[in-house]
Amino acid sequence: MTSHVDFPQPGIVFRDITPVLADGPSLRVVVDEMLAPFAGQFDAVAGLEARGFIFAAAAARAAGVGVIPVRKAGKLPGRLLRESFQLEYGEATFEVNPEWLESGSRVLIMDDVLATGGTARAAVSLIEQADWNVVGVSVALELADLNGRELLGDHRVHSLLSL
Repeated sequence: MTSHVDFPQPGIVFRDITPVLADGPSLRVVVDEMLAPFAGQFDAVAGLEARGFIFAAAAARAAGVGVIPVRKAGKLPGRLLRESFQLEYGEATFEVNPEWLESGSRVLIMDDVLATGGTARAAVSLIEQADWNVVGVSVALELADLNGRELLGDHRVHSLLSL
């Protein structure tokens, strides 16, 4: 992991996990560890745009389940649910199509970093609006001083590394 100060804007320290993604054995270990607490408890993995897609696809493949992309607004066709949220440095909207899975499906949410919790909370809200069940949120890195867990209420959160 590397850090980039003042990216994407002044005052932000961007924690870059791309070096882990670029190394096959490291990626395998990280994905396996992100999945371990939730083994056998989910029917699909939801990945948050963009780096969450990488973890979710690898995890879904390893677990033998499907992957659900939680996309930024305007990137998906069909009947969509939308949820807007605040980022550390702006605002965004996520979308999913509730027809992708059956009602009551169990979904594990995966992303690279849990910071303020806005993206994870938006994903939880969308999964619940789609009438799917959130089994937990799994991230590679948690920035604990930003208190993102607090936005997730009673949902299980698993992070491999907390800074």
